[in-house]
Amino acid sequence: MARLTGACACGTVRFEISGPFLSAGYCHCHRCQRRTGTAASASAQVAATDFAIVAGEASIRTWRPEGGAPKSFCVACGGHVFSGERGGEDTIGVRLGALDADPGIRPSWRQWTSSAATWEPIPQDGLPRHHGARPT
Repeated sequence: MARLTGACACGTVRFEISGPFLSAGYCHCHRCQRRTGTAASASAQVAATDFAIVAGEASIRTWRPEGGAPKSFCVACGGHVFSGERGGEDTIGVRLGALDADPGIRPSWRQWTSSAATWEPIPQDGLPRHHGARPT
């Protein structure tokens, strides 16, 4: 597999993905809505060992919300890049919009539909919907 690259909005933080994505989906929770300014956050999960920061490490800041995964962003532009703990045994959630090329995976589920924005109805796209967190 060729390495997939990505970056924050200003390009200060750059990352590489060396393994396959495990799943991808949309999160409709209020936390994701507020972080992205959109009705849902599109992300894909990759093994933490297959994710590496290749530039801009010093510009990464991480918010650790109570009851949620850590969310990391670029301090220079505020661009949200990933969630989860790097280097651990879990997965990293990579923002699909931060990737430089086609990730080779498409969103296949929706979670936290109970928090969906009233101003943008969820499309009838046939994806499984989870009222809360998607079971893993």
